Amino acid sequence: MIVGTVQAKQAFEARVAITPDSVKKLTKLGHEVIVESDAGLQAYYSDQAYRDAGAKVVSETDVLTQADIICVVQDLSSAQLSQLASGKIVVGMLDPYRNAQLDAYAAQGVTAFAMEMLPRTLSRAQNMDVLSSQANLAGYKAVLMAANEYARPFPMFMTSAGTVKPAKVIILGVGVAGLQAIATAKRLGAVVEASDLRPSVREQVESLGGKWLDVPMSEEEKEKAKSTGGYAWRPSEQYMQDQAEVVDKAVANADIVITTAQIPGRDAPRLIHKTTLDKMKAGSVLVDMAASSGGNVEGMVLGDTITTDNGVRIIGAANIPASLAAQSSDLYANNLVNFITTLFAADNNNALVLNMEDEIQTALAVTHDGLVRLQRQ
Repeated sequence: MIVGTVQAKQAFEARVAITPDSVKKLTKLGHEVIVESDAGLQAYYSDQAYRDAGAKVVSETDVLTQADIICVVQDLSSAQLSQLASGKIVVGMLDPYRNAQLDAYAAQGVTAFAMEMLPRTLSRAQNMDVLSSQANLAGYKAVLMAANEYARPFPMFMTSAGTVKPAKVIILGVGVAGLQAIATAKRLGAVVEASDLRPSVREQVESLGGKWLDVPMSEEEKEKAKSTGGYAWRPSEQYMQDQAEVVDKAVANADIVITTAQIPGRDAPRLIHKTTLDKMKAGSVLVDMAASSGGNVEGMVLGDTITTDNGVRIIGAANIPASLAAQSSDLYANNLVNFITTLFAADNNNALVLNMEDEIQTALAVTHDGLVRLQRQ
């Protein structure tokens, strides 16, 4: 089979879906690899590096017309999609719930696999988890972005001129990105507090040296949260109000705030409103990691850093993984190789097997056999 990739041309994007290292892995599996010229340039991979790894460097049109499997970072453009013949396979982060082109993919007879749909509870799928690999890097980088904007140091300093207090960092949303942000901020010497709607993550926060922003819970809520592990827990309106008050007080006294909350297929929830921003100290910094899906912070501007009237700086982080393009591309490409490997039967001359009964393929396939398979929300 021929596996290829094209250059990502979206705003704020610098990653590439196939790296020289993944070329070697794919060719070792018996596949031919073709790469659009300059596809990896922004991730610091030259065309010669791809040639040295065993890939052919070709035009965009050649990739779209010749490759059997096309790997992408983000969705193809409508012009690119129109060049695909029936039977082609597209693999990448396709933002399926907000993707307006799924009907076009189906009409073209293209099988599209959206990597965001991966069942993350499956142990055999863990090495394909693009959301975790990218969020891990994003959580790390978000802290560095905040440190760069913050006009004071993170750790405590004791000097002959006086003692410098450590920065107080608040992390809202304790998924993969949030946990990495906690760990990074602690390594830089900050005092870190964190909040999440899932009480089950408290232990993880504390294991990294963070302080859990505790919200009072009734005995009924404690049992409900415990029985579901926190993941399917639906807090009461009173709990939501109490948490909002706790978060408001913590954020108002914070030096750095990093928000990570996103909901697949929906706008990001608003966590910080202007009333809270108005209470914050001049020089405080917020990094909104959900900026690309609407933002957690009121007044955020995508891809820009703004300063409020009271001197609070808000970073509308557009695509944080792309700011670490070389490493994020490496991890992402490895995720894709691991998934592509599952499409071939090792016991049948490595033949392509699209099996919608397979729990991974059926979860990821948003179009197949001329149909849109995604259950739209």
